[in-house]
Amino acid sequence: MADTASLKARILVVDDDPVTQRMLDRLLRDRGFEVVTAASADEARARLESSPVDLVLLDLGLPDEDGIALCRQIRARWLMPLIMITARSGPDEKVRGLEVGADDYVTKPFDPDELVARIRAQLRRTREWGDAGARGGRLDIGGGIEIDFDDRDARRQGEPVGLTGREFDVLAFLARYPNKAISRETLFESVWGYQEKFNTNSLDVIVYRIRHKLEDDPSRPQRLVTVRGFGYKLSLMEGVETPR
Repeated sequence: MADTASLKARILVVDDDPVTQRMLDRLLRDRGFEVVTAASADEARARLESSPVDLVLLDLGLPDEDGIALCRQIRARWLMPLIMITARSGPDEKVRGLEVGADDYVTKPFDPDELVARIRAQLRRTREWGDAGARGGRLDIGGGIEIDFDDRDARRQGEPVGLTGREFDVLAFLARYPNKAISRETLFESVWGYQEKFNTNSLDVIVYRIRHKLEDDPSRPQRLVTVRGFGYKLSLMEGVETPR
């Protein structure tokens, strides 16, 4: 039975095993999702270029390219949730997957109901946080810090910190995708616009300023975190939940 997180959601399944691909296709269609499939990294990129999807299920063992590399490429251009599905169960593999931008990691064999629940949770979280700015009001990101969309500022322990317009835009964009690594290029183009040439110095200066206004120790940031060699993410404190 479909729920509100399934309605019209389009999922790309990237897996070269035809048995697994057919099983996932049947499972997801039965639960109310639209499904497109790809059996290789090249095919996955072509699918993403041709039409948008709401979530990607990605197997790491692809015939033409490692799934970790493909995940990094996807995350550098697209922001939809991505769940890795793999037989690799080692902690190092999971850490690598999450570091390059995966939102969740499921090992084979998996329980179909659990997988569907994880998919719905990712879709619901993305939609609800993505709508937060449009609704206005304040968004609690933990540690006594709130994003005030009405005043286009942030508050620390209830007091406004005085973000500039550009600083607010960067923070608000990251808040749409909590705990997700966003590439520098994606963040810059989304805030500055495609008309300006990417300038990592401009972005890094803005991040530096935000940290000095929000973090207890800007040299060891806990909220606005650097993802080495990739970009940044807004890390929520443990216990902070997305809106329901």
